[in-house]
Amino acid sequence: MKKQIYTVLAVTALLVSCKTTAQTEEVSVERGQALFEELEASYNNPIIKDKYTADPAALVHDGRVYIYAGHDMAPDNEERYIMDEWLLYSSDDMVNWKEHPVPLKPTDFDWAIHSAWAAEVVEKDGKFYWFVTVQHDESKHGKAIGVAVADSPEGPWKDAIGKALITNDMTTQTGISWDDIDPTVFIDDDGTPYLYWGNQVCKYVKLKDNMIEMDGPIHTVDLPKFTEAPYIHKRGDWYYLSYAYDFPEKTAYAMSKSITGPWEYKGILNEVAGNSNTNHQSIIEFKDKWYFVYHNGSIPTHGSSFHRSVCVDRLYYNEDGTIKRIVMTSEGIQPEN
Repeated sequence: MKKQIYTVLAVTALLVSCKTTAQTEEVSVERGQALFEELEASYNNPIIKDKYTADPAALVHDGRVYIYAGHDMAPDNEERYIMDEWLLYSSDDMVNWKEHPVPLKPTDFDWAIHSAWAAEVVEKDGKFYWFVTVQHDESKHGKAIGVAVADSPEGPWKDAIGKALITNDMTTQTGISWDDIDPTVFIDDDGTPYLYWGNQVCKYVKLKDNMIEMDGPIHTVDLPKFTEAPYIHKRGDWYYLSYAYDFPEKTAYAMSKSITGPWEYKGILNEVAGNSNTNHQSIIEFKDKWYFVYHNGSIPTHGSSFHRSVCVDRLYYNEDGTIKRIVMTSEGIQPEN
């Protein structure tokens, strides 16, 4: 009899133990799910989640960061570039981004017909100059670089020249019609502006003080596996030329003590940017911190090389001035405590 009682007690204890374990596991799953949702809510990359954005050009002005981006507009099931406008976002903390009205379209240039490809905005003497890549009309074959001007980083913008600054017939280093793309402009310490651009071959030219005319011949820069997307920034005595490397594209960079070189190749800066064949960057200093602004193809479920998204992560330097490898994160930039 005692043996039967002990058996019943043992079975009862086992059942209670199993029930408690099941309840514990259920609570653990609930806590895990809550933790996952909390973490996911803190993911700030991509910075824009309701539109596909690409080729970010970042400008720091008057305590705000402005990001000018192309708008990937292809239907979800199409793998091609449809980009009929640029978008504009700004932030004063790199966490919360304000969307502005559509600032510019290729058709705002009478001589252009489509392709709101990579662009960049710079300020000089109180005016803002927007160097853009567009498709020229039938009078000039291929991609071209134009310039819009405004009195504010938010516009309104107008064609500064009434024609393209760079057209495909001006450059003969390649046989392709899209080698004159991805303009980046750097204004040197003495106030002299320089335009860098190119696909397959990196090119540069000095600009006149008015920002809308070339001041001398077009030069080329020899860089390992240069594809496109040159970008110039400076820190201390060093100039940095970053660019899209190979294909699918990584980001590599070179350094120089002069805006015109010679450039010393330093290696890979950013790996292939998740689910995107292209890699396009801006590098800025804002409130004493450096940032790497780029795009990837990470928005579920149609993110891709033709449905890209702008992201931001921190950028750090080594003691010798070289740049540490970028760490791409889902968390992105977090609010400061």
